[in-house]
Amino acid sequence: MTNPWVAAVAALFLWWFSTGIIIWRVKRADLEGRDAHLWSVMLGLPLLFFGFGALHHSLGDGSATGAFTGFVAALAIWGWIELAFLSGIIAGPNTRPCPPFAPMWERFLRACGTIAWHELVLMATLGVLALISEGQENRFGLWTFAILFFARISAKLNLFFGVPRIHTEFLPRPLAHLPSHFRIAPMNAFFPVSITALSFAVACFLERLWAATTDGQIIGFTLLSALTVLALLEHWFMVLPLPDQKLWRWMMPSNRAALTPANASGKPRPEKPLTVRK
Repeated sequence: MTNPWVAAVAALFLWWFSTGIIIWRVKRADLEGRDAHLWSVMLGLPLLFFGFGALHHSLGDGSATGAFTGFVAALAIWGWIELAFLSGIIAGPNTRPCPPFAPMWERFLRACGTIAWHELVLMATLGVLALISEGQENRFGLWTFAILFFARISAKLNLFFGVPRIHTEFLPRPLAHLPSHFRIAPMNAFFPVSITALSFAVACFLERLWAATTDGQIIGFTLLSALTVLALLEHWFMVLPLPDQKLWRWMMPSNRAALTPANASGKPRPEKPLTVRK
């Protein structure tokens, strides 16, 4: 793992595969019963423990292996938190759809209520990683988590203010109320700010990559550059008419009516999807 091109391809694969496997697991849990989401989170705890253990182990390792280990460890921590969020275990106190025609201030408060616990966990985790990484030689794990955190905040704000393309088919049943807080719009004033900030971050990491003098720095800044480019690409997917959902749709389990939860009569209960406001 000393070739920057191999590192960039590895970052791309891990981004695609980790996203796909989380989508597959939560959609599969939708078909397996009420407690399946809780079991997914519980059985996924080794992923969280591995992430913190591997990241702590990598802090003093300035080699290319250490940089890659910190990167993978941060992805593991992030992946478990996202699994817990999408499973509805760590989401927010508000589990009701947003009423139609609610004013923006009310919609914003309700939207914050749907993700409050998730955001607090992410901020706490980022704080812990910053604390244990202070003064250490290898801080690429911290930077990886920070990129994921701020890119996700930016994406959520854009979904709230309004973008042309929103894929709600990947949301699991515990978050079925979430799309009512989204908005479809041609554009919003925050989107150019997001694109500019992410583009500037890419330029900064590429400059650091160009000035890198060790294998650890080369691989570390390659991974950070690739991850930030992917975050930038995800933002553009919100506005460009590209079939990006095909990257993960083939991983979704078959949603057969026979496997949906039964209603009081014992017959399969069809689900009524929420519409995104315009």
